[in-house]
Amino acid sequence: MYKRIALLFTILLLNSGIARRPAIAYLVPHLPHLDDRQLEREGNDLLGESIQLAQLQQFDLAITRAKLATQLIPKNPDVWSVLGGLYLADNKTDLSIAALQKAKALEPKESAIWFRLGNAYFQKKDYPKAIESLQSGLALKPNVPGALFDLGNAYLMSGKKNEAIATYEKAYAQDKKFWYPLNNIGLIKYEIGDVKEAIRLWKLSVAAATDSTGAEPKLALAVATYQTGDQDQGLKLGEAAVKLDSRYSDIKFLKENLWGDRLIAATQEFLELPRIKAAISQSKSTESEGRSPR
Repeated sequence: MYKRIALLFTILLLNSGIARRPAIAYLVPHLPHLDDRQLEREGNDLLGESIQLAQLQQFDLAITRAKLATQLIPKNPDVWSVLGGLYLADNKTDLSIAALQKAKALEPKESAIWFRLGNAYFQKKDYPKAIESLQSGLALKPNVPGALFDLGNAYLMSGKKNEAIATYEKAYAQDKKFWYPLNNIGLIKYEIGDVKEAIRLWKLSVAAATDSTGAEPKLALAVATYQTGDQDQGLKLGEAAVKLDSRYSDIKFLKENLWGDRLIAATQEFLELPRIKAAISQSKSTESEGRSPR
């Protein structure tokens, strides 16, 4: 580690020109010859460390290493793509787009870069550019379920509901275990008044979900079921949903997950029901205990 730090410090000195203009000649240290392979090796090591830190949710440290890696291997599109992804995960959208644009310039035929760029534009709420980027990626690598789902989301936020539904259906057709497109079609169907179809789609989503990610369709199904008259079943589903993940009791979080105005209004009333409020309180208490050190 100390050798690596010394090496990087030397590189920075060389880049700045400080080491070429010594005031006193005999104070100039010996500078080792740095070949391209050595720089590439050091850059790849830093990139690997960055990815490992990102997996541990240590984004500040991961970004620092990825930025250093871009200085050592600036013509490597992967390092710019990773840096862009890290910025995106850390909600630094403009920096993410700048890094991903560099990655794209270096490797314009890499679909993953286009997909990541599409996500960055989506987070920036620039939906036309999100659609354009995702379509460009899908032109290079068609039928990627996650990318199709993201494109459907961009269509939905652009008000293009028919295009969104068609894209979601295509995403689901690629992977029948990937239930998220069905869930979002349900969101659209509910907003246009087709509650019966929304309920059918949310039931399919709940059946396909195997872990806490199923909290979203379960809560949507609970609200719709309660509204259509089966109040006891709706309350049971609602209690189960908020116990799986209490974040879905937060209206802001629901809006971030593309819930429409009509469903939001119904959910706000549902979350105020005594049994649901009690389940939310219990869920938050359990989650808090799970985070507490022992």
